Amino acid sequence: MLASAIVNQRLLEHLNTGVLLLNADLIVIYMNPAAEALLEMSGQRGLGVPFWELAEESEEARQALEQSVVSGHSYTKRETSILLHNQHQITLDYSVSPVAHPETKLPTLLIELQGRDRLMRISREEQLIAKQETTRNLVRGLAHEIKNPLGGIRGAAQLLERELPSEGLKEYTEIIIEEADRLRDLVDRLLGPRQIPQTEDVNIHEILERVCQLISVESNNAITINRDYDPSIPELQADKGQMIQALLNICRNAMQALLEAQPAIATPTLSLKTRTVRQFTIGHKRHRLVAQIEICDNGPGIPSELQENLFYPMVSGRAEGTGLGLSISQSIINQINGIIEFESHAGKTIFSIYLPLEAL
Repeated sequence: MLASAIVNQRLLEHLNTGVLLLNADLIVIYMNPAAEALLEMSGQRGLGVPFWELAEESEEARQALEQSVVSGHSYTKRETSILLHNQHQITLDYSVSPVAHPETKLPTLLIELQGRDRLMRISREEQLIAKQETTRNLVRGLAHEIKNPLGGIRGAAQLLERELPSEGLKEYTEIIIEEADRLRDLVDRLLGPRQIPQTEDVNIHEILERVCQLISVESNNAITINRDYDPSIPELQADKGQMIQALLNICRNAMQALLEAQPAIATPTLSLKTRTVRQFTIGHKRHRLVAQIEICDNGPGIPSELQENLFYPMVSGRAEGTGLGLSISQSIINQINGIIEFESHAGKTIFSIYLPLEAL
């Protein structure tokens, strides 16, 4: 039994794949709801509009479409960056198939669109979470191997100090003890928070305001702080002290980048924004509702050579930096099933923190 036109229409409307039909002049004559969502344009506004006004790629891509109409050859492009009409950048897979219009029999192009951004983000997050877990296990093993001999060195130095005949010689044992303590403290910081989180209901905006106060004091009010809060965000389960530390590490890095920028920034600005996001995937788990916290600065950006390993311990772009702040922040956020992401270029760096709001 052949499907009716109504059945075919309903099937197209319920596909997850975006479907567009262009005429020979590359004007949109049909788009299904999935295509509307991907291109962020309603069908009512998109019909009758040249395709390249909705989604811009390159002149070569435009010529390939025109050539496909003439030659009748199909083709597919993978992970292509598209600039939408609203200046949003997205990544798509798309296939182009020349077909005859079912009614007029005129040549048309059938374009199938599949969004790649979400899949690519999930893949990046899974890799990041796996890297973080591998790093934590490595650091734990390394810390155990370092702290045991350090304890022995410190104890031996204390015993030696008691046997020394001259007070002047104790200066050397004191150096040994102090350096052993310094290395122990460094290892403890590499391990991150060692206390079991004391979870409670916390208001994320109270935490952000506390962080703002600390940044204002540390920067001597040299940084403009903008706030854009969503007051409807419910309380979440977290350790308040650890959450302050996690967000403060990110904001402090931004503050230092703003104040140390060369040439100096005329109006160093830190912007904090909160929103809720529905049906959001973190790693391999989909959450019904998450809180999104964006920390944005107008500094020089993170050097490209550091971006791939930014959340690893001891990775820092500052000569006097320890490179532990972001690693600790990611570890704290991971403990409550959240994640930290970032994007950075000259003049703008955004750290996005996603925190599940359902009961853990």
